[in-house]
Amino acid sequence: MDAVRTVEAEVRELIRRSGLDPAREPKAVQRLVKDAVADYDQRSMHGGMPVLHDVALAEKSVWDTVAGFGPLQQYFDDPTVEEIWINEPTRVFVARGGVAELTTTLLTGDEVRDLVERMLKSSGRRVDLSSPFVDAVLPDGSRLHVVIPDITREHWHVNVRKFIVKADSLDDLVRLGTLTRQAATFLDAAVASGLNILVAGGTQAGKTTMLNCLASAIPARERVVTCETVHVPNGT
Repeated sequence: MDAVRTVEAEVRELIRRSGLDPAREPKAVQRLVKDAVADYDQRSMHGGMPVLHDVALAEKSVWDTVAGFGPLQQYFDDPTVEEIWINEPTRVFVARGGVAELTTTLLTGDEVRDLVERMLKSSGRRVDLSSPFVDAVLPDGSRLHVVIPDITREHWHVNVRKFIVKADSLDDLVRLGTLTRQAATFLDAAVASGLNILVAGGTQAGKTTMLNCLASAIPARERVVTCETVHVPNGT
């Protein structure tokens, strides 16, 4: 791990000097990471430096750290993980198939704050004493919720509900066994007729997925108008 940390530090410095933005120039940063790992691997063969035991794993670790979400990136990459949350730095949970499990990931308070800052970067939102809780959407569509003290007692609480595409249409819901063919036909006709449809349910019940599938049934010549409530801080 000392070798990987050394390469991470070198890559961060190279990114700073080059002015590259991992979010906007991922391919250039990936090349930089690959070259930096290969260069370190060559230098370490001459002795006096910790050795990289797995070059491919080192590349991924460095990339996750400088361009991804570090120790949490493995859960973003895992298609079976539906939700990620941090109750405290040493208690990181994920949910698979609606079942929660405690992971082996151990963080520090500073790492949690750094991860939150990185997650919020693309949204332009912030979290601090004046705004102790924040909701945001990550670039992949996942929903981020963060609450900090004094709203929480001691630790920063972080929740990420991943955006997992399972269905894009009512036919997909039939294929997955969520709807019967008769129910899908009725809903398709209801949308085409302009009837009022209420979509409701508990957390992770599939409300957003259902809404997206209903929206796919809207005739192409129809205009769609959406209304959304927006939280305004300090009541202004």
